[in-house]
Amino acid sequence: MSRKPEKAATASVSVKHATLELLRAFGIRKVFGNPGSTELPFLSDWPDDIDYVLGLQEASVVGMADGYAQATRNAGFVNLHSGAGVGNALGNIYTAHRNQTPLVITAGQQARSIVPLQAFLYAERASEFPRPYVKFSVEPARAEDVPAAIARAYYVAMQPPCGPTFVSVPIDDWTQQTQAVQARSISREIGPDPDAMKALAAAFSDSKRPALVVGPGVDRAQAVDLTMRVAEKTKAAIWVSPFSARCSFPERHPQFAGFLHASPAQLSDALREHDLVVVVGAPVFTFHVEGHASIFDGATTIFQITDDPTAAAVAPSGTSIIATMKPALAMLLELLPETERAMPTGRVLPPAPAAADPIPAEFLLHALAAAMPGDAVLVEEAPSHRPTMHRFMPMRGQDSFYTMASGGLGFGLPAAVGVALAHPERRTVGLIGDGSAMYSIQALWTAAQRRLPLTVIVINNEGYGAMRSFSQVMQVRKVPGLDLPGIDFVRIAQGLGCDAVRVGKASELAPALKRGLAHDGVSLIEVMVDSAVPLLYAHGTSRP
Repeated sequence: MSRKPEKAATASVSVKHATLELLRAFGIRKVFGNPGSTELPFLSDWPDDIDYVLGLQEASVVGMADGYAQATRNAGFVNLHSGAGVGNALGNIYTAHRNQTPLVITAGQQARSIVPLQAFLYAERASEFPRPYVKFSVEPARAEDVPAAIARAYYVAMQPPCGPTFVSVPIDDWTQQTQAVQARSISREIGPDPDAMKALAAAFSDSKRPALVVGPGVDRAQAVDLTMRVAEKTKAAIWVSPFSARCSFPERHPQFAGFLHASPAQLSDALREHDLVVVVGAPVFTFHVEGHASIFDGATTIFQITDDPTAAAVAPSGTSIIATMKPALAMLLELLPETERAMPTGRVLPPAPAAADPIPAEFLLHALAAAMPGDAVLVEEAPSHRPTMHRFMPMRGQDSFYTMASGGLGFGLPAAVGVALAHPERRTVGLIGDGSAMYSIQALWTAAQRRLPLTVIVINNEGYGAMRSFSQVMQVRKVPGLDLPGIDFVRIAQGLGCDAVRVGKASELAPALKRGLAHDGVSLIEVMVDSAVPLLYAHGTSRP
């Protein structure tokens, strides 16, 4: 009796080799890291075709990977140093979770043989450390399981809603033998329920004054153009969801109405005239303060299109349609009837602010908007000045703007570096408050070493402006820790290898912006502004 021929045994490779081959197959060309002893076997004899991006502190490393991943729409790969490095990075891991940014985060672990002895640099229950702010977290049971774990981490990170994942790898695993893991193709678009979409189209048909509320999910999905076509066909007013971390609609469009507050009362007031509110790519709604949200009292019909089942589950009112943006908006566009309703009137931009000394923040932001190249990308972390930015710096739409969705500082500066790494053909502008800048100032060194086309504007009001604003709203006095005098950002930036200048008078601003935005490499412009900050919410609003 003849036997079937046996298959040839697959040649074994090292865990490191199998992992690098996966990165190549996934299109990952950069690894962001701050190395330590537990990562050395992974980093030894590093290949020329994968760029190792060195950051000087782990929070900066994760922030750079976050900005890069958002700009490229592929997972950022991060290599951290043991449990201590993960601890340093946790704030920006949380921000990546709220940003819904795909990251594959690895961290070194001590050798398997001495982990039970609580060895130096070991991490007990390493996979639990970053939870619950990662979608998947594991320390593989065997060395040969590491490549498969990293592959799974990539697939999970990239599946909507995207987010960070985590794999802990013992130091001695990288040199062990395993079988190569083949990269697989997994679709990521989720189609909508046709009946639900027909109900939404019917609601538009019945509406007299519809509104679209667009959130960051639209820009993440590259669906800004589709959203604009839906807006124009429905003649709906366009609002931006509270705390939207990206620009999902051209802000000079004639139907653009403005930005919704994160106060329940103020948001409800803004939407009061609309009988239909359709939230696309955002929660319903993100609030920052307490208060009564009359929008949920039943007079307004609410629909939501989201790729996040959790966002659908927590919505307090209305109908949620779980789908990714492109198939949902494409189907809606086909189902929508033509309408005879009047076109809504969009917002009117304010007149140019007057120059003054000390420099008003609105004068700075208006001047910056006029000076920036047309294809420049803005990365912002100046929370106290965001309302002013909304008024005086209208964004163009797709891929033009990034900020953090978490409320935690330390993302903006390294994220600007990551965006500049992704788009070296464009100018990236980082708009950073003085308090925010000090959280991850080390990222300037990485940008300077690589001569990235990055201009950082530090708005220096010598304090935590957002907290000053909230102290006024809450009517509390004698709050310590709000002032930040004596920080010299010019010297700090120069010490990290950047061109830097300070602007203290309005007459100096335009020449400094022109020079800094044209600089071949990294420039920092520290602008001393009036310490007065706008109120983020109306007086009498409940506490944050």
